[in-house]
Amino acid sequence: MNDLLDWLVHGTIPVPGGALGVREVIGNLFGLASAILGMKRFVWAWPIGLVGNVLLFTVFATGELSGHIDEPLWGQAGRQVFFAAVSVYGWWRWSQVRSAGGASDGGAIAPRWATNAERLQLLVLGVVGYAAAYVLLTQVLGSWGPTTEAWILAGSMLATYGMARGWVEFWLVWILVDVVGVTTLVQAEYYPTAGMYLFYAVFVVIGFVVWLRDARTVSDTSTVEEKDAIPA
Repeated sequence: MNDLLDWLVHGTIPVPGGALGVREVIGNLFGLASAILGMKRFVWAWPIGLVGNVLLFTVFATGELSGHIDEPLWGQAGRQVFFAAVSVYGWWRWSQVRSAGGASDGGAIAPRWATNAERLQLLVLGVVGYAAAYVLLTQVLGSWGPTTEAWILAGSMLATYGMARGWVEFWLVWILVDVVGVTTLVQAEYYPTAGMYLFYAVFVVIGFVVWLRDARTVSDTSTVEEKDAIPA
């Protein structure tokens, strides 16, 4: 048992170009499972994603990425904390909507495009979130690349919140986060992790296509009013 726990905490998996930490792989597998369940609009996407958040936080905060110890990526680690916080809201909201009737195809929520007012809300949140994340990373925590990591942190929060609200745009935000994230990981020479994130990005694109289709064919059959789903 001790050997298994040691392998889970400190073990590595050889891959072309280096190695991946076991926690890193398992955490991203939970993240991938969460994305797939989210694509299908199952409530289980949220608790499964939370497990991945905890595992990946320990990876990024310690710098034990791609099988070796290096400088922590606080933007990547910090976004796991905010993921967890926003995911609790998403879990609550999807559960509420599903209990009230859900979507016409049996999903927890019916995907839709955000209104102009909601897109403005995303834009404002993005600008404020980026500025706050940049200050946090430069003045408090320190960061290998605060300019890009600030976007990874702010964009991740936006995407998770958009998913909780059922907005199709959240997949587009994820794509932008992945583009910057993969670039940052390559610059930091975390090549195996960059490759894994690139693989993950394929499912993000698929998710966007699926929600784009469902937004045209699936209707909201719940009795939850939109104003009641917005946190005060």
